[in-house]
Amino acid sequence: MNFLHSLTGSFAQPAAENPTVAMIEAAYRHHGLEWRYVNCEVAPEHLAAAVRGARAMGWAGFNCSLPHKLTVIEHLDGLAPSAEIIGAVNTVVMRDGLWIGENTDGQGFVEALRPVCDLEGQRVTLFGAGGAARAVAVELALAGAAHITVVNRSRPRGQELADLVCAKTSATAEYAHWQPAMPIPPGTGIVVNATAIGLFPAVDDQLDIDWATLRPGMVVADAIPNPPRTHLIRTAEAAGCTVLDGLGMLVNQGAIAIRLWTGVDVDRGVMRRELETIFGAA
Repeated sequence: MNFLHSLTGSFAQPAAENPTVAMIEAAYRHHGLEWRYVNCEVAPEHLAAAVRGARAMGWAGFNCSLPHKLTVIEHLDGLAPSAEIIGAVNTVVMRDGLWIGENTDGQGFVEALRPVCDLEGQRVTLFGAGGAARAVAVELALAGAAHITVVNRSRPRGQELADLVCAKTSATAEYAHWQPAMPIPPGTGIVVNATAIGLFPAVDDQLDIDWATLRPGMVVADAIPNPPRTHLIRTAEAAGCTVLDGLGMLVNQGAIAIRLWTGVDVDRGVMRRELETIFGAA
């Protein structure tokens, strides 16, 4: 009998609407792992203390969500190669007494895309330039995408991401200022929403794009998991596009984190069904 479970968790603010705890604990239960996942509300001024506390309590690792994906880096001992390029961390792993930062967001997104399209040589239009967009852009480039157009309202942040892709990967990238009714550039094979537009509770918010430029054969992916069927997903599907909802990215990044912590490749179907039940998407 073992009454001391291995601990993992999440540091975020706000934390109450984060469903990660439900899907990860479902995987732990399904595989009979004596592990727990604790969802923690951590304000920015308390992040350093939370990281020290996790070390003191022997945690195996933790996730970081908003607003900590960038600032957590200063409290870690090292970064995995892709996290170093991205400049953001969403998963932290204890390795040989050291906190090592990983970024599984982009990896999870790429794993969701691979079954529906060949990434080699693709031209990508990416909406957003925040933490999720940085992870997606870098991992797509590392996976073989040829060109990424970063569409963002803020030129400095959008140009910074385009420059990062050009400097650190073999892909090319450019910044495009987000104009009203923004058209999807010709030749685009993959369209990605990596903004928070449409995220619960603002489920009626829409991307300001020219919907007529969505064409059959495009792959359209939304990083938003709640609701799974966003306005973008519904509209792109009606236009004949292949669509991917945000549940795939959320499940995959969580499964990769579990593998980093436990060494176990968990059943992702168990995790997705848990989220579908929560979001009423089953």
